[in-house]
Amino acid sequence: MAYFKKVITRITTHRELSLLLAAFSLLSLALLQPSIPVKRDIYSYFMVVDITQSMNVMDMKINGKASSRLDYTKQMLRETISSMPCDTKVGIGLFSGVNVVALYLPIEVCENFSSILDTLDHIDWRSAWTADSRVRESMLSTARVLSNFPEPAQVIYFSDGEEAPKLHSFNTRDLSTLQHTDGWLLVGIGSLQGGAIPKFSEKNQLLGYWSHESMQLAPGAAPIAAAGLLKRTNDIAEGTHDRYLAKLSESSMQKMAKEIGADYVRGDSLQTLLAAMKKQNPAQTAWAPFNLSSTLALLAGLLLISAYLPWQRLKKPKTTG
Repeated sequence: MAYFKKVITRITTHRELSLLLAAFSLLSLALLQPSIPVKRDIYSYFMVVDITQSMNVMDMKINGKASSRLDYTKQMLRETISSMPCDTKVGIGLFSGVNVVALYLPIEVCENFSSILDTLDHIDWRSAWTADSRVRESMLSTARVLSNFPEPAQVIYFSDGEEAPKLHSFNTRDLSTLQHTDGWLLVGIGSLQGGAIPKFSEKNQLLGYWSHESMQLAPGAAPIAAAGLLKRTNDIAEGTHDRYLAKLSESSMQKMAKEIGADYVRGDSLQTLLAAMKKQNPAQTAWAPFNLSSTLALLAGLLLISAYLPWQRLKKPKTTG
């Protein structure tokens, strides 16, 4: 007992030793990776990219140079994901025809940053499985994909809203039954002036431009279009006068957003997109473990610094009368 009293007395009377022992204790505790449960907002995004051929229109700019809508979207995604804090999750999906396909479920951005950027680099219009573009119909497909996710995620959907074949009363899908879409964000890509839709070969060689005729819907094609079986013709414009100009269908995207309770924003700048994303609610609020190791290590470091500070010099010298 006398020995322990002696040790305690030595510790209490020697400041440096006390601080070093306390720092060692905190570092030892940090190695155990302790954590406490805290309630926090969890941000998880499912980012859908339109890869239909109208996204090849060259009416956007990257660093002042002409760019296709698809390349512009990919660059905006790179910058958006780069600005996200760790613990944010991102999944990537592609849209073509009537369907949205998830390339992978939302994954943590910091641990998987290079993999996510590599995915964006390899997104190509040639991955499209059909030449049609039924954006409105794809809202239902997006909801079905999302319902199979193990955890909730917010949707950010990048598209020019171009419908091919064009919408009429018989092929306009009713979206009133769509549920759990509040908080979705539709991002309009493209200009209101529009541009010709290039037609490429499988080797990405320019063959020409889609003509007006290729976008027409025959009067008797209602049942076929409603069933999703109507395909675009292969007519190529022979001159500038008969090229079909694809514009950002902002009014249709705004209408869709209103119908399903989503938000719409024109993707004309990164700041506009980020501001819209800040208004989105988190995908979920849940109890999650908060790791205390870094906090304990920081405290241990402060104690180590304190142990070697010249405290005697910092004391106010006594005055003599």
